[in-house]
Amino acid sequence: MKIGVLTGGGDCPGLNAVIRAVVKASSLKYGWDVIGVEDGFTGLMTSVRVREMTPKSVCGILPTGGTILGTASDINPMKVKQFIDGKEQIVDLSRLIVKNANGLGLSSLICIGGDGTLRIANHFYLLGLPVIGIPKTIDNDILETDSTFGFHTAVNTATEALDKLHTTAESHRRVIVVEVMGRYAGWIALEAGISGGANVILIPEIPFQIEAVCKKIMNRYEHGAGFSIVVVAEGARPVGGEMSVIKRTEDGSVLRLGGIGNKVGEEIAARTNVDVRVTVLGHIQRGGSPVPFDRSLATRFGVAACDLAAKQQFGQMVCLKGGEIQSVSLQDATRGLKFVSTEGNEVKSAEALGVSFGR
Repeated sequence: MKIGVLTGGGDCPGLNAVIRAVVKASSLKYGWDVIGVEDGFTGLMTSVRVREMTPKSVCGILPTGGTILGTASDINPMKVKQFIDGKEQIVDLSRLIVKNANGLGLSSLICIGGDGTLRIANHFYLLGLPVIGIPKTIDNDILETDSTFGFHTAVNTATEALDKLHTTAESHRRVIVVEVMGRYAGWIALEAGISGGANVILIPEIPFQIEAVCKKIMNRYEHGAGFSIVVVAEGARPVGGEMSVIKRTEDGSVLRLGGIGNKVGEEIAARTNVDVRVTVLGHIQRGGSPVPFDRSLATRFGVAACDLAAKQQFGQMVCLKGGEIQSVSLQDATRGLKFVSTEGNEVKSAEALGVSFGR
């Protein structure tokens, strides 16, 4: 058998760990050949870009961030811009990708990615490709899995930043607003905010009232706490307002979120007359060496994906449920996103400690 593996969507810590696991399990456990597809699905388009993968080629990459195969986060194979007869047109290259994958003689194509990549993988499965999915994202927003690798490293990075910002905020009696990633889900903001001792946590699932945020901050000043830490998820929005969008696609779809941290900081400064600073963590949350949990989870996912390929159980995504590695259909895993429960234990526990969610 010959197995193909690719990484799609945004990069995150642990991608190399799962590539390593796929290659080593395929080669050492099953005796298969492995082909690495470069730059996500673009590596199977008009210019096929692949490389042979062996246990030697993945030696030493377990602790390395990023992906040695490269990735692409802004390419949808069903909607590719091409110039035909001098005119820009949108074309569907799905059939070409299927043809190229079959031409490589792939017995299975393991797709490592977030909800977008996995939806595309399911599309190709329905077209006849023997596809298996592995969930990765720092956002932790994929259904049917308790966790995705990359998430815990991002939370660790954000928490370390909050620890550092506490000291400078207290020294200058400032409010520091910290914008973190997460897209439409508030998992990073929630987990890092709790772990980093934030006083206010704003997440997309709970539209906030800026008056409630300011009330919390002023209450802390009145009771002798001369500083506050406000964690804002990039997808957070005020009651009755919209998410802050940096860039949209030509059809109006959201391509990139951001800017809400500065908006919240400006509102706090205007309403409280307190010195406010804003820190946007940005892509630092995507980089760096994966924490042990993400290395382990990525490794387990990679081996499980190979086991599915051996059983010819295609159209499946490996997942973590109750500490055990299982699998679900790509169809079920991509029917929506996993959001923070607004009345869940984590939110309620934070509120019991005085954390404000702006409601």
